[in-house]
Amino acid sequence: MSYESNAILEKLPEHLKQFIKPQDYADYTAIDQAVWRYVMRKNVDYLSTVAHSSYVDGLRKTGISIDHIPNMYGMNRILQEIGWAAVAVDGFIPPSAFMEFQAYNVLVIASDIRQLEHIEYTPAPDIIHEGAGHAPIIANPEYAEYLRRFGEIGCKAISSAKDFELYETVRHLSIIKEASGTPEKEIEKAEKHIEQLQNTMGEPSEMALIRNLHWWTVEYGLIGTVENPKIYGAGLLSSIGESAWCMTDKVKKIPYSIEAAHTSFDITKPQPQLFVTPDFAFLSQVLEEFANTMAVRKGGLSGIQKLIQSKKLGTIELSTGLQVSGNFSQVIDFEGKPVFFQTTGATALSFREKELVGHSAQHHYDGFGSPMGKLKGINLAIEDMSPRDLKAYNIFEGQTITLEFLGGIKICGEIITGTRNLKGEIILITFRNCTVTHQKKVLFKSDERLYNMAVGEHILSAFNGPADLNSFDLINHEISSTTSKTEMSSERKKLENYYRQVREFREGINTTISRHKVFEQIAKEFPNDWLLSVELYELAKTNGDTDFALEIATHLETVKQHNPKLGHLIDDGLGLVDAHLVSN
Repeated sequence: MSYESNAILEKLPEHLKQFIKPQDYADYTAIDQAVWRYVMRKNVDYLSTVAHSSYVDGLRKTGISIDHIPNMYGMNRILQEIGWAAVAVDGFIPPSAFMEFQAYNVLVIASDIRQLEHIEYTPAPDIIHEGAGHAPIIANPEYAEYLRRFGEIGCKAISSAKDFELYETVRHLSIIKEASGTPEKEIEKAEKHIEQLQNTMGEPSEMALIRNLHWWTVEYGLIGTVENPKIYGAGLLSSIGESAWCMTDKVKKIPYSIEAAHTSFDITKPQPQLFVTPDFAFLSQVLEEFANTMAVRKGGLSGIQKLIQSKKLGTIELSTGLQVSGNFSQVIDFEGKPVFFQTTGATALSFREKELVGHSAQHHYDGFGSPMGKLKGINLAIEDMSPRDLKAYNIFEGQTITLEFLGGIKICGEIITGTRNLKGEIILITFRNCTVTHQKKVLFKSDERLYNMAVGEHILSAFNGPADLNSFDLINHEISSTTSKTEMSSERKKLENYYRQVREFREGINTTISRHKVFEQIAKEFPNDWLLSVELYELAKTNGDTDFALEIATHLETVKQHNPKLGHLIDDGLGLVDAHLVSN
């Protein structure tokens, strides 16, 4: 694994670096380059009038070329100037990882490119969507900060077990839909599976809700007024079909609000409605409003219950600042408040995102459980007790005591020591010969091992992932060799060769080829191919060969008759050439 790094990428944790996939620029074919060039020429021409003003300026600032698929490393060097970086990743990556990259000011770019057959839109992440859609707009500082903040909050969102199943299914669909030769029945089966999952997701998780916000802003956002919106969402900026479709009255425009979090989307179809934000500052306002509903800020019983339901590694932070990271499996509550929690398997304890010495996942290898809250009959929480208070209640080293918490949790044992935070507050009490019970049921009984009781009156925060990233081995992703490419047929190789010859002629690499002969071969051997003929039409027009241009245009009319769905693509391609010549 090798990729060109910089100061921003050096700050990435190892578990994010596992998704980085070197961009092999030599893999891009002449057809790929032609697809990029067509989309970019059409987009820049059209989007200059309907996109947010930051878009065209951002193309220049981020080094996005109209004529060539961007080289990730060159683009990365330019992005550094605006405080960002770019990396190629392995297609769809888990939503939490995608957002965490954003939190580090890193733009993730799927290095594959859509097929010619899907030139207008693809559900698969590709370099047109990521490079031509996301990169230019982050040159706007206010939007870039929104994106970073979104990632910072989004990666803390708690997911459900079904979220991951849906993610895997969508990833599968995106791969087979872009793979050449996939039977239509297989695609329909995958789409039906996604539909079934979406209909049985149940109560949406935090991750599902914040992904909705991401979709309706970062991917498919409009800005301005409902009557006169501009495009800033990357999904629209990179789709020559939807960027035009979304500006028609057929797409409903709705003022952006937190309600967007509860509006689901279908990644496989054009969107029937879009949200319009008045400005980028309002995006951040709604994001913070949503964050106030998340467990990372609310904590409490509902927070730990979300972690239990997620069945994934998560963290709770107690009111003392003690952070417990692991797979939460149980919570006992009393009068709506948690009074005992339990994890299963490796668990680590931290304070301010730094693991406590002696409390690693190797130390707490079989889980961690602890009572919490206030002691029965005592109005003062343990964390608020001064040394004098602790002594008065016999909570100090060498004492064998019984502590009874509200909710019926009892802990009996000999106190060995206490661990304090930077404020001097007790955050852990260590016992020997300890038994923890709930209404006579034994929850824990120590034999030779010491028992550590967490001190905390309530749960301040609950969030996805560990407090200290170094506490757990988070490396579990295997890079796939490719997301869509298959063995190229001999016919495809021949077509690729024609595209290469025309590209080399246009770029002055080889001007000895006969464009007329290439056109004759294309018309004869690949009568349904249209894009190369459009490129030949451009060369004919540029060189003043009117008769040749007319011959090509006549051929393209025949292609349109046999393939009506290609008509607007061909007309747009020819129109761009003619308009460019007139303007010059």
